Amino acid sequence: MALVPPGCFIMGSEDGRRDERPSHEQCFDKAFWIDRFEVTNAQYGSTGRFEGADRPRENLLWSEAHDFCIARGAYLPTEAEWEYAARGVDGWLYPWGNTLDPAKLVFDQNSNGETAAVGSKPDGASWVGALDMSGNVFEFVSTAYARYPYDATDGREDVSDLAISRIYRGGINSYIDNGASTTIRFRLDAGERNWFVGFRCALVT
Repeated sequence: MALVPPGCFIMGSEDGRRDERPSHEQCFDKAFWIDRFEVTNAQYGSTGRFEGADRPRENLLWSEAHDFCIARGAYLPTEAEWEYAARGVDGWLYPWGNTLDPAKLVFDQNSNGETAAVGSKPDGASWVGALDMSGNVFEFVSTAYARYPYDATDGREDVSDLAISRIYRGGINSYIDNGASTTIRFRLDAGERNWFVGFRCALVT
């Protein structure tokens, strides 16, 4: 896992889609850990749509990803934790900076419609050393879909409600020009699976 230090960052983007606004400050007074890589087929113990031990495990229900992290003694990162680990205190639009670089991620322009082995684009690492936070697969977070500003105390982090839509982050495609950005957010309905949505886990020690 990669250590994410305490600090503050600006979450969201005034230049993004409507549900990325308003941008607002989020602070962490404690460090936390986040997986350096997306959880793989081998780690999960079964294969999703795309075979290969080192490919990300996808095509899961949110609850299955959640339960896997809990069984590890970890948890799905919150939406704020995920974005902070991806873009850092400098608020980069992509994990490596503010300019899209196709050489640093697996996405629809170079993937041939498939996933790749996790960590296959090492130059695309985030400021804390987490790989594939843009590209390869989208990733579930713990957070239920709700408008910004993000507030962890308003019910969106109630993981006991299995009937609500959950956020996934970390674009794989070029959906409008910033589709692979660290700020774009989508949702998946409860009970729904997607070939290109996987996950990683987080941990507070």
